[in-house]
Amino acid sequence: MESWKENRNVFWTFAAPGTFWLLAFFIIPLGFLFFMSFGEKAVIDGQVSITEIDISGTLSNYLRAFDPVFLKIIWKSIWVSALATALCLATAYPIAFGICFAPPKWKPLLLLLVILPFWINLLIRTYALIAVFRKQGYVNSVLGWVGLGPFDMLNNDFAVITGLVYVYMPFMVLPLYATIERLDRSFLEASLDLGASQFQTFMKVTVPLTMPGIISGIILVFIPCLGSFLTPDLLGGTDSQMIGNVIERQFKSANDWPFGAALSFLLMYATFGALALRWLFSRNSKGVDV
Repeated sequence: MESWKENRNVFWTFAAPGTFWLLAFFIIPLGFLFFMSFGEKAVIDGQVSITEIDISGTLSNYLRAFDPVFLKIIWKSIWVSALATALCLATAYPIAFGICFAPPKWKPLLLLLVILPFWINLLIRTYALIAVFRKQGYVNSVLGWVGLGPFDMLNNDFAVITGLVYVYMPFMVLPLYATIERLDRSFLEASLDLGASQFQTFMKVTVPLTMPGIISGIILVFIPCLGSFLTPDLLGGTDSQMIGNVIERQFKSANDWPFGAALSFLLMYATFGALALRWLFSRNSKGVDV
């Protein structure tokens, strides 16, 4: 294949549409929000404007994010996202292992079942969870047959965490599957032949070799969970709100776009940090990278 440097016209013919799309609908709007995060509501004729924003270069929006009220919500968002990610990992690892070691004719069907929820709108899936967990829902109905319940399974942290695990589980299964599928199984056989137990082989051979997939899955699940607002909004109560809900309110009901932009970019900075750690890990990793 010839180098793109020798066919620049062909290269830019294919690259221009994608470049334009990224610039027009991602880079430019993102830059607009970045500058807005250093702004404040404009004062016109002695009154604070509802719509006009003055880009003054202030850091007050970022400093405001460290108010104890918002720090509490951020901390809650972190531990809820971390718990949901841990549950996704604990559940997805055996699922990915089972798919990899399944007969070849069953693998496409099993992978289809994993990605099948993507074919249904997130809003519909979330409302389906409401039907499952409400007091007259399917779970409480089944528990009622054995004399248990009804339990309050909605408008609490349990509902939010369950919803996050349900929504983002495929993002954990797929990178784990990609890593385990390319794992050299002779390492596992050698470990067992040398006297290691199944548990020792798993902890000392399988986990280290699949660590890149684990890290990728954690990033793909934790970051979207941290910024999620629809699932906590529909399944959580007033005490189960996350930072994504705060950001959503700043752009809508509160109409405080500069502060909402600052909170959004704080999450983005955390994302960049996680991706940087992932890159550093992949450089030093001897596992099967994805």
